[in-house]
Amino acid sequence: MERKNVSRTPQLKPPFTLGDVKKAIPPHCFERPVLRSFSFLLFDVVMLCSLFCIFAKFIITEQSRFYFLVYMVMYSQLQGCVFSRFWIIGHECGHNAFSDYRWLNDTVGFIVHSFLLFPYFSWKYNHRRHHSRTGHLHKEEFNGPMLKSEVPLIFKHLITNPATRFLVTFIVLAFGVPLYLLVNFRGRAYDRFASQFDPYSPMFSRNQRAQVFVSDAAFLTMVYALYKLVSLKGFAWVACAYGGPYLVQTSNVFLVAILQHTHPFVPFYDSSEWDWLRGSLGTIDRDFGILNTMHYQSTNTHVAHHLFPTIPHYHAKEATEAIKPILGEYYRYDDTPIYKALWTTFKECVYVEEDEGDQNKGIYWYKYKF
Repeated sequence: MERKNVSRTPQLKPPFTLGDVKKAIPPHCFERPVLRSFSFLLFDVVMLCSLFCIFAKFIITEQSRFYFLVYMVMYSQLQGCVFSRFWIIGHECGHNAFSDYRWLNDTVGFIVHSFLLFPYFSWKYNHRRHHSRTGHLHKEEFNGPMLKSEVPLIFKHLITNPATRFLVTFIVLAFGVPLYLLVNFRGRAYDRFASQFDPYSPMFSRNQRAQVFVSDAAFLTMVYALYKLVSLKGFAWVACAYGGPYLVQTSNVFLVAILQHTHPFVPFYDSSEWDWLRGSLGTIDRDFGILNTMHYQSTNTHVAHHLFPTIPHYHAKEATEAIKPILGEYYRYDDTPIYKALWTTFKECVYVEEDEGDQNKGIYWYKYKF
């Protein structure tokens, strides 16, 4: 498979340090002014309320079934993108990229993620481990690869058949995020059941349990609020107003997460080869078209984000352009259209193994032929 502007990531350790990369970034890119960060959040709140008003006044009262479905798809997509922007702001709060104040970051992140039925503190701790172990064959916290011997027999048949591969892709996108939160779907294997809603899950330390309880309480509060709304407006009304955008948002999050960490030309390392810098460089920037703007450029600045997660989204593009000359061939970018990239990823990134005859042991690449 050939992709323009993409080749395998070099196997040797990079000739630069993290400090070398940081020096190339203008100092103002690390600044996080509160007013500027809040201006983006305020814009999203206005967009959310405006789209909801259009839904309540015009779409839900549409008599024609055909036009109602057309308008609902449009509303779900647009509002889902606004939900996604909320999620990204909450994600930045978890990295302290929203402001210089940790308490403000946690307050804003807790509110916006709870609105999206996302356990802020639980995910914050889990996601930080993902950043600390990116690219590790056995310790990657999310979407860690399988070895060839670990691929279930039924899965081989599912991905080799185009029809079933399409079905699997749809199901994973639609329900991947809720399943990840509930049962650690595509998460790192633990010695017992792990869930981001379980304060006693092995993924949390004793000191983190109280905040996991707080996240659970906020989640249940939001569920109760939706339940009360159902009792007032009906299930169909709530499903259209909130459910549709929610599914679009969770699909967007899972789509971006998968494609930014899964590529035939990006390796995984076992303990004999892994180090933090090479692991963090094992991510890839993608061109999501208009979604680059809709998603605060998080789709095409992920490499810089993994190296310097405290850089806010409004400086990420400038930082990315600044580090490209330093990273050189270690910088990964793929401009394959997203629909094609998703299809080939599910087809060709099935398991990892070392290249046959390669003297560099401990470096694993995605393969798909059985």
